[in-house]
Amino acid sequence: MEKLETPKPKKSSVQSKTILVVEDDEDLNRAIADMLRRENFLSFEAKNGKEGVEIALTKHPDLILLDLLMPVMGGLTALKNIRADAWGKKVPVIILTNFNQADDRITTDYVTYQPEEYLVKSEVKLRDVINKIKDILKVQ
Repeated sequence: MEKLETPKPKKSSVQSKTILVVEDDEDLNRAIADMLRRENFLSFEAKNGKEGVEIALTKHPDLILLDLLMPVMGGLTALKNIRADAWGKKVPVIILTNFNQADDRITTDYVTYQPEEYLVKSEVKLRDVINKIKDILKVQ
């Protein structure tokens, strides 16, 4: 009897994927959002953690790109609040920050709140961030 191969799952379309960018640097926030739109993602932007939590819990984006050092509410507190929600426990989060992960508090929180990725801004290009988003969401 001939063995049938199981088809590989197809990557899903970018057009239906939404990304929440939580970043207090307006220029960087705009640059990321513009690049996401050029790649046919839908995006929401927040300028601090409080706004980010509100948007995340109402819009339920497919992925959150989250800075750590922000006014009003920092990224770790925002992530803690997002993860406290049933939907928020599962949403993929990429930390994108200037803060080095070597700090003990960051390492502990990283393990506790389980972001998919931790990227240091000075070490990555925007293209790398977009590629990481596509990889996590399994889109082309």
